[in-house]
Amino acid sequence: MTRTLCAALLAAACLTAEATAQQPAQRQVDSLAIELRALRLRLDSVRAELARLARRSPRDTAPAPADEDLAALRAAAAQAVGGDTTQTADTASARRFVGRERAQSQLNPEISATGDFRVHVQTEGTQHDNFELHEVELSFQATLDPYSHTKIFAGVSEEGIEIEEGYFYYTGLPGRLRLDLGVFRQQLGELNRWHLHAVPETEYPLVLTTFLGEEGLAGAGASLYRAFGGLGTHELYAQVTAGSNDGLFEGGNRPAYLVHLNNFWQLTRSTFMQIGATGVYGTNPDTALKTRMGGVDFRFTWRPPDRALYRDWTLRGEVYALEKERGGAGDTRLGGYAGTTYRLGQRWIAGVRYDYVETPEGPNDITRQIVPTLTWWQSEWVFLRAEFAHRFTPVGADRDRLLLQAVWAIGPHKHETY
Repeated sequence: MTRTLCAALLAAACLTAEATAQQPAQRQVDSLAIELRALRLRLDSVRAELARLARRSPRDTAPAPADEDLAALRAAAAQAVGGDTTQTADTASARRFVGRERAQSQLNPEISATGDFRVHVQTEGTQHDNFELHEVELSFQATLDPYSHTKIFAGVSEEGIEIEEGYFYYTGLPGRLRLDLGVFRQQLGELNRWHLHAVPETEYPLVLTTFLGEEGLAGAGASLYRAFGGLGTHELYAQVTAGSNDGLFEGGNRPAYLVHLNNFWQLTRSTFMQIGATGVYGTNPDTALKTRMGGVDFRFTWRPPDRALYRDWTLRGEVYALEKERGGAGDTRLGGYAGTTYRLGQRWIAGVRYDYVETPEGPNDITRQIVPTLTWWQSEWVFLRAEFAHRFTPVGADRDRLLLQAVWAIGPHKHETY
């Protein structure tokens, strides 16, 4: 009896184990059947898509991914150059694309403005106009067409509006010439060409204001410019203007001629030097006047490339000889200056200038002047300057002047030298 019971229990255990083992196998079979049905459905979908594509014409076939990338590159290139890059050379040359659309901002000139405010006290004469908005200079610059450009500078002050410069110029002329036509500051030495707010001191050197007048030398006419190389870099200016300068030609209107040669040498990575020479000639038949003026200018600059924002030193000077002849007789008078500036840091610049000039005509009186300055560049748009000037006059009436200057600018041409 016991033996029979054991056999029955053993058989039941075997049947249970077999049933338990068959359950995972059955689940695997069911899973494989489901996956097979899914594959059959995907296969049917692929066959249907292939049949649809076969019915379409070849030109309607969608491009491959590589073709799509190539088409995108061609479209970007065509947008950049303004043409169709899929064209052959013949078809491209047969078609001409002319772009006539221009943004409104491109039609407008570049406009800048510079303000020059001064506070000064002096020991000579009655104190007046100690607070002065010396000038507001408006600048208009633009490209007129592919061949010419223009610059117009207007000074606004208490006396009114004055056109300081207004000219247009051609570049790329035959012989690599540049031609300027209009009213412009002339290339006499170095500083006469600069606008007043950009010179190292608050005023032009005494030799320029004595020989040429307070505003320096400017005139209406034509200017030719040519740069060339060979043992350095050289610039040649030839200018013909109406000889209307009061200091040189006493307001005449006959043609006056100026020639300026500038020579530039890069001595080392940190230093360069330039030496220039200028000659001026003009007449005024109304006063039987013939004027000749010659001069030499010099500049030496040290500016290490790795510290250009923090250190540089410039030494410059100009010497002129002026002869005003009347009836075959005339005296030669001399004048000049020497000045230096040194950058103490990124914002601070110290300088000093010494002036010497003889009177243009009459008794040969000599005036000397020493002008130390300290300039603080608050930013690219604003600088403040403190200046002291001591003038030695021939009659013993020496003059001292202390001046504070604030210059600010807006627009793309901030503190432009010319």
